[in-house]
Amino acid sequence: MLFNSLEFAIFLPLVFGLYWMLSKARLQIQNLFLILISYIFYGWWDWRFLFLIVLSTVVDYTIGHYIHKNRTDKKKAKAWLTLSVMVNIGLLGFFKYYNFFADSLVESLELLGYTVKSTWTLQIILPVGISFYTFQTLSYSFDIYYEKLKPTKNFIAFAAFVSFFPQLVAGPIERASNLLKQIEQRRIFNYVQASDGVKLILWGLFKKIAIADSLAPMVDDIFLNYDTYPSSTLILGVVFFSFQVYGDFSGYSDIAIGTAKLFGIELMSNFKFPNFSRNVAEYWQRWHVSLSTWFRHYLYIPMGGSRASKQRSVFNIIVIFVVSGLWHGANWTFVFWGAFHAMLYIPVFLMGRNRMYKGNVIGQNSYLPSLTEVGQVLLTFGLVTFSRIFFRSNSISNAFGYIDSIFTDFQFDWYAHPMGYRMIDFYILIGCFVVYEYIIRKDERRPFAFKSALVRFSLYAVIAFSILLFYDDGVNRSFIYFQF
Repeated sequence: MLFNSLEFAIFLPLVFGLYWMLSKARLQIQNLFLILISYIFYGWWDWRFLFLIVLSTVVDYTIGHYIHKNRTDKKKAKAWLTLSVMVNIGLLGFFKYYNFFADSLVESLELLGYTVKSTWTLQIILPVGISFYTFQTLSYSFDIYYEKLKPTKNFIAFAAFVSFFPQLVAGPIERASNLLKQIEQRRIFNYVQASDGVKLILWGLFKKIAIADSLAPMVDDIFLNYDTYPSSTLILGVVFFSFQVYGDFSGYSDIAIGTAKLFGIELMSNFKFPNFSRNVAEYWQRWHVSLSTWFRHYLYIPMGGSRASKQRSVFNIIVIFVVSGLWHGANWTFVFWGAFHAMLYIPVFLMGRNRMYKGNVIGQNSYLPSLTEVGQVLLTFGLVTFSRIFFRSNSISNAFGYIDSIFTDFQFDWYAHPMGYRMIDFYILIGCFVVYEYIIRKDERRPFAFKSALVRFSLYAVIAFSILLFYDDGVNRSFIYFQF
């Protein structure tokens, strides 16, 4: 079920009303209802894959208790943790990466002169959101192993934690210390919290429908026919894609966080205005925060993090980014994209500037940014946007073909697209979006935090009208990160 669909527009108010009608019942009943609506939400795509969520739930609930039971015997505890990793990563690897590695092996053998007569690939459907809920359940096992968390004895609460529908298919990737803790406690309806949730949903729908979905057809066309367009159009294509993927994924996160608020749950922030980052390290502190912190806590730090030698730390950084790239998709383009970001991050790390901007934003103590900050933001945005050529392309050869076309065809025509002078609409739309995000840059959870009621209600009206104006039933409305 899509957040931006008619089905969800009916589903959400219906389950919201029933959920709070049960608030005076036992907490177990309310959590059982939460599991039921979460399974309905997920099963709307394909009910057959519900068994994977149930399997992950049972496995990690059980293993969590055995890890804790053997906490004084690190060898046994580690064996149980290893089992959790093998089951979860095994399922993820089979459904998401089997064909990728099979094809890569066949290609490698053919390069060595061996002929492979039969195909080794399988007709496997990728379960929606498997990368997200797999990492979420794994974090539970890791936290118990590192004694940051005690296992819950409440299986129903744990099942609700794994399947909580707002963030089930595309995050944020929550930790049990935050989400499970809230599910185990009685929730009381809070009007202010619910109101803030509705506002976040409205803002998320705007980013998804007015920004991402309106740019999607043009981006798809440019990347598909990159060899027919001049440099200016190709540059616009990747810039538009940068705003498309940001509007799409951060829009989803806003809707997820807002929806969770309606149910009395606070999820972690996942995007903190990454387009205003002043270097690549700050970018990764602001983009897909739940994944970045997951890799830092459960892979980078256990590998030695930055406490090891410079050489070892650089190696750890490369591993993290390459694995992050592979997490995003079973294609060498994502591996290359991850490695490219490692190369951008390493110089920042070696200069000791990787934590320089943590805890503050561009123009922190003034209304306007300095010229230095503007230059830093433009450079960072340019490098990150360039890397997205690999993220968006279907193959490495297509990515390099796109880049080659940019640098070999120096015709510049900002309207060289079938949409012609309608392109100006997109320039204005993106320009207004960037300015507005700069204004609200200090609080990603309150997009309409203005003192004037007139200003707030005017913005609600403009945003709602824009959503209706840009809504196009003929556009593929699925979220980009559902494929991951």
